[in-house]
Amino acid sequence: MKRKLNRRTFLRSAGVAIALPALDAMAPVRSVLAGGVFAKEEAVPQQRMIMICTSLGLHGPSLFPESAGRDYKNTPYLEYLKDHRDDFTVFSGLSHPDQSGADGHSSQMTWLTSARNPGLGGFRNTISVDQYVREKLGYVTRFPSIALSTSGQNSQSYTGGGVMVPAEYRPSALFEKMFLQGKPHEVERQRQKLNDGKSVLDSIAVQARKLHKRVSSADRERLEEYFTSLRSAEQHFQKAEQWIDRPKPVVDAQPPEDIKEDRDLIGRTKLMFELIPLILQTDSSRVITFLIEGRSEVPPIDGVTMDHHNLSHHGQDEVKIAQLTKIETELMKSLGGLIGSLKLKSEAENRLIDNSMVLFGSNLGNANSHDWRNLPVILAGGRFDHGSHVELDRANNTPLSNLFVTMMQKMKIETDQFGSSSGTLSW
Repeated sequence: MKRKLNRRTFLRSAGVAIALPALDAMAPVRSVLAGGVFAKEEAVPQQRMIMICTSLGLHGPSLFPESAGRDYKNTPYLEYLKDHRDDFTVFSGLSHPDQSGADGHSSQMTWLTSARNPGLGGFRNTISVDQYVREKLGYVTRFPSIALSTSGQNSQSYTGGGVMVPAEYRPSALFEKMFLQGKPHEVERQRQKLNDGKSVLDSIAVQARKLHKRVSSADRERLEEYFTSLRSAEQHFQKAEQWIDRPKPVVDAQPPEDIKEDRDLIGRTKLMFELIPLILQTDSSRVITFLIEGRSEVPPIDGVTMDHHNLSHHGQDEVKIAQLTKIETELMKSLGGLIGSLKLKSEAENRLIDNSMVLFGSNLGNANSHDWRNLPVILAGGRFDHGSHVELDRANNTPLSNLFVTMMQKMKIETDQFGSSSGTLSW
């Protein structure tokens, strides 16, 4: 009989400690697998994916057109995008299934994953679409993916183990990371960090072989999968190291100054929107997520006297709706600015927006009632056939993940399924 292993068993050698995955030989407690499998680097067209979520929704009557097709009449919000009408598509009738979760805002963590029942007992998130793409593309750019936020390190990006990827919320730090070459000692310190992680398995090889003899054949298979995953992570370190000595791109822009007030949602959003085109044009990354996180504070916008979160739960109060639309109008103006900037910048013989898919939306269809159905979704760029309102079934929504699959296929990623998808989305 194989001897039972303690669930806290580690492999240790030379100051290195690695936790093991859950095995039959351990107590029945699930543990989080750190790290992931990194796909081989492949040559792909320079098509990018930018996923932007405003967490407190958008006022539906101000966004969704009354009619479908190309002849829709502009709504108050779409009026601010009218100069770009041929470069974006408005969708209605999209959502992820089973998003009620612990409370109405739980769907924020699953907007890019589509995992069901967020926040309920036993919930564990799944991989987000950006991290899935990151694994498929590998290190074709200096940064395989970038997670951004307007406030704090919360993001909607999750690894295959269900671990949230911390977001960068300081534009100054993002600019430095993207475009400022570190001093020699800083570059060397970064190299040392990578080297420290590369030979972990080599240092525990003897213990690993002994462990194989103490567990069942099923556990040996699990261990082999686990070590294979860690070996892949080592390959990730090696690929990352290739970028250390390459000079960062030089951009004709000054480092931004951070906005100190957390409540200035629009100002923080605009600063990030100014940096995104620079990241894309220099091909520093092809996968970007951005969480515009509403706050329980009053934003510095003329005519707004109540906090954003309270206004999103307006209860059909016309005064609150009027203030809410002032905030969301500024967001739509900012989105129009981003699309316009991507149209003005060129890349070879193309506009930058032609090689950039910008998905803008929310995890809430109606924040007032915490309704996660009929999500507001706008897709710009990417050489799609734009210029229309695609109205899908609002009673029986189409999975938003279908659009994710379509976007990934546009990036030449061979997949026909992601999360809760039932196929692709064509229009």
